[in-house]
Amino acid sequence: MTSIENKVVLITGATSGLGATLAVSLAAQGARVAITGRRQEQGQAVLDRIAAAGGDGLFIRSDVTARADVEAMVAITIARFARLDGAVNNAGIAGPVFTAVADIREEDWCATINTNLNAVFMSMKFEIPALLASGGGTIVNIASIAGLSGSDIGHAAYSASKHGVIGLTRTTAIDYAGQGIRVNALCPGYCHSEMVDPYVEAEPTLFEKILARHSAMNRLGESHEVADAIEWLLSDQSSFANC
Repeated sequence: MTSIENKVVLITGATSGLGATLAVSLAAQGARVAITGRRQEQGQAVLDRIAAAGGDGLFIRSDVTARADVEAMVAITIARFARLDGAVNNAGIAGPVFTAVADIREEDWCATINTNLNAVFMSMKFEIPALLASGGGTIVNIASIAGLSGSDIGHAAYSASKHGVIGLTRTTAIDYAGQGIRVNALCPGYCHSEMVDPYVEAEPTLFEKILARHSAMNRLGESHEVADAIEWLLSDQSSFANC
C-alpha cells in the first residue's frame, strides 16, 4: 500500500473509468478526494462508492475547457479540505478516429486539443499555486501510448494532444522541481473504458490486430492496473520520480 493517507487529491474526469476507479481506491486508503466531471448523476454515483469504501469525497461539477470552472474546482477543493497535495489531470476525449489528417474537421481538431491539452495547462495553472501553498505535492497528467508515436488508426488529433501533454509535463517538471512539486505523465496503452470499449465492440477483429501490434500482453488493460501506477506516483514512495 502506498503512503497516501490523509493526502488531498483532485482528479479531473472522474465520473467513470480510470478516474472513478482511482478516486475510490485512494479514498479507501485514507486520502481525501475531490472529483470533477460534467455529469452530476455519475459524479454522485462515484461519491456513493467512495462513502461505501469508508472514504471522504467531494464532487465538483465542472468543465475543464472552461477557465472559470477550472479555477473554481481548485478553490472549492481548498475550501473543503484546506490544502492540496496531489492532482491527476485525467479528463479527455477521443476526438476523430479512423480519419486521415486532411479529413479532420477543424472544430473536431480544436475540441480535442482544447480538452486534452489546453485543459491540462489550465488545470496546472491553478493547481500549482495551491500545491506550493501546501508545501509541495505531485501532479500526474494522463497521456497515452499515442503520445509516444504516431497513430496508425487515423487518430491524429488525439495523438497530437497527448504528445503535447508529454512535452508540457516534462517542462513543468523542470520548472518546479526545486520548489517541491513533482510532475509526471503516465502513458497507458489500450484499456477498457467508455472511450475504447465501443470501438472494440464495433470492430473486434481490427482490435485484435491493434492489440497484437501495441500490447505485449495482447489484451486490453484494466482501470485498476493503471490506477495502481498513479497511486505510486502520487505517493512519497516515488519521491525521485519527476517526469
